[in-house]
Amino acid sequence: MRPAAGLSRRQRQIMDILYQRGKSSASEVKAAMADAPSYSAVRAMLRVLEDKGYVRHQAEELRYVYVPTVPREKAKRSAVKHLLDTFTGADRRGAPGCLLHALDPRGAEPYGGNDRKSKKGG
Repeated sequence: MRPAAGLSRRQRQIMDILYQRGKSSASEVKAAMADAPSYSAVRAMLRVLEDKGYVRHQAEELRYVYVPTVPREKAKRSAVKHLLDTFTGADRRGAPGCLLHALDPRGAEPYGGNDRKSKKGG
């Protein structure tokens, strides 16, 4: 499977929906999307995601439901690792401050800024 960075915005949006819900039909995915494209466009994107190996479909009653092929926990670890690699590089000491700053820019300085203050000021 390729990294999620190779996905379009809409494909990432679909993957987010599938991870949040566990599984969904094309119509459920469309209903969950902000500014959703047509039903046939959603089905086409799901087919592309399946061709790329990100999702698989299974018959459920009279419809297909789509399920991510990578378990949620593995995808979560991969996403966090990608985030840390992108914003902290090999030096993970700034990771906590970086993550806190991303969640609340007022609460923490990026790249370990709060750690340096606490060490200097006691």
